[in-house]
Amino acid sequence: MGKAETYAEVAAEIAAVLEGETHNVARMATVACLLHHAFDAYFWTGFYLVDADKSEELVIGPYQGTLGCLRIPFTRGVCGAAARTGEVQIVEDVHAFPGHIACDARSESEIVVPVFAPDGTLYAVFDVDSSSLGSFDEIDAMHLTRILDGLIL
Repeated sequence: MGKAETYAEVAAEIAAVLEGETHNVARMATVACLLHHAFDAYFWTGFYLVDADKSEELVIGPYQGTLGCLRIPFTRGVCGAAARTGEVQIVEDVHAFPGHIACDARSESEIVVPVFAPDGTLYAVFDVDSSSLGSFDEIDAMHLTRILDGLIL
């Protein structure tokens, strides 16, 4: 099965599991879990939430994988770039990304997708790390954006 087909399958599973669930943390935990286990390349999978007390900082949210960074300022790393710009970040080699934060030295490539609240404000970023170079592309960006659109209620 190809990447697009796997995304379609897991998106349907996510939609079925989340039907009727209104708690955002439960929704995010479910998405992180199902996506993490759907792809072998997903080494670390999870959310960083915009800290309500520090609007220019992300704080760890629901995730799967090894220990994540607890806090990330908008000014640093791939997650910070996604939060700052509101745009998907695809990084083929994290070691070549200026200001990359190495939460786990095994991380080689990364994709980060902004997650917006219903009012259009940034709520979180969804971060996926891989232990292989070049694991993520526009197919990942398109499908993850679709899955995450409307996740936050």
